Amino acid sequence: MERWRTVWRDGIAPQLSTVGLEALKQALASDDFRLLQGATTIPPLLSCTQGWAVEAGCVIVFCGVADADGFTTDADGNKCQVSSTVHEAEEFFARVCFEANQLIGEPAACRHFVNFTDRTPRDEMRRQLLPEVDRVLRRRRGEHAEIYGEE
Repeated sequence: MERWRTVWRDGIAPQLSTVGLEALKQALASDDFRLLQGATTIPPLLSCTQGWAVEAGCVIVFCGVADADGFTTDADGNKCQVSSTVHEAEEFFARVCFEANQLIGEPAACRHFVNFTDRTPRDEMRRQLLPEVDRVLRRRRGEHAEIYGEE
């Protein structure tokens, strides 16, 4: 099994809420523009932006922000900013990565997942990660993986 999957299954996914995972599932399926690759947040964390609302985030941040207060909509009904601040989102990302490293028992283990989500072409990343998110959600609902021919 690819290392990113192991880190996802054993280190990252267990820390993410069901609400966050459901939001991520929808974002992956619809290619939501707020799901970032190559950055943790938009705007980026700077001393002058740390109190700003997050407009978009990486896979981990996306789940954390969705779990907080959810995404808001603009006057036209388009989903845009969130109520979480850049600083809060970055702290969430750091906590999840730190804990994933502890759960896996490898320093910087989270890099395998982060590199996968950042460096894999977007359509392929979405295609591979979506069933992984669905797998976690099915297990949380008590559905047995063996029915689906999974490991």
